[in-house]
Amino acid sequence: MALQVAGWEPLPTRRNRHGHDNSAMTTVALNGVTALSHLGVIRAEGPDAASFLHGQLTQDFSLQGASDARLAALCTAKGRVIASFIGIKPQPELILLVCSRDILAATLKRLSMFVLRAKVKLTDATEQFALYGLAGTALTGNGLDATALPGKRTAVGDEVSAVSLYPADGVPRALWIAPAGHAAPVGPAVDASLWQWSEVRSGIVTLTTPVIEAFVPQMINYESVGGVNFKKGCYPGQEVVARSQFRGTLKRRTYLVQADAPVSAGQEVFAAGDADQPVGTVAQAAPAPDGGWSALISMQIAALEAGGLRVGSADGAALTVEPLPYPLLEDI
Repeated sequence: MALQVAGWEPLPTRRNRHGHDNSAMTTVALNGVTALSHLGVIRAEGPDAASFLHGQLTQDFSLQGASDARLAALCTAKGRVIASFIGIKPQPELILLVCSRDILAATLKRLSMFVLRAKVKLTDATEQFALYGLAGTALTGNGLDATALPGKRTAVGDEVSAVSLYPADGVPRALWIAPAGHAAPVGPAVDASLWQWSEVRSGIVTLTTPVIEAFVPQMINYESVGGVNFKKGCYPGQEVVARSQFRGTLKRRTYLVQADAPVSAGQEVFAAGDADQPVGTVAQAAPAPDGGWSALISMQIAALEAGGLRVGSADGAALTVEPLPYPLLEDI
């Protein structure tokens, strides 16, 4: 089994063990710029900023370079994810963590509990920054490399950072982080709901309130997309995460699905033949531009083979599984 230990290096595209062609995705009409008001920023500043976060999150922040971005999770002692981040290091003693705004206050409070004597200051810096999502030709229109690997940070001038994200159905995307009041990136406006849909289609789960403590990192495929470093030192939940990886105890994965009715994070998923026991949980969902809904569901691997998936109840909306845009580590 190969291990992903760097920042955000995509794995080779190939057909997985379930017969899904991970490259056969349909290009969508996603092109332009979106203001990302649903995201917030935690600022970690000081000589110990990197070492402190290195000891708290699933990723390696000690060796993070200025051109790197880190996908990372904060876990409980039992290995359950309570926050997810995109982290950049624009200055040697400054790290910015971008996360869902609805969990930011609780996440900041929890991280602050462990600062103790570390020389780092943690603050809610959301109002200090403007966040945008860029897709399609908006990347090149703003001087970015549309072919950059996910997890690359590009400095745009002296103040702006752009992070290459996983694409959505082959459409390149980036996260634009600028000081509040800075000129917005150029490009046609993209509706916020379309961007949320592209987030789901990318296959990368952003943790929100309904699913706090619902998953260990591997249940949302974080070890397959560079969100977990298995060579770094200890962090809360590290033993549970490592045991799930190396002792074959992982029984749940995240899959991309479609539905004809509304789907929301936190809903239970049921499989054919068992109306009483849910087999999974919706991790993230968004309406599709052509009708219906797209979702990422974390569920029992065995349930994928059983089929007959429905959301909310055994009589709920049917779910159709689609290929993930990346291979899982176990499939390589």
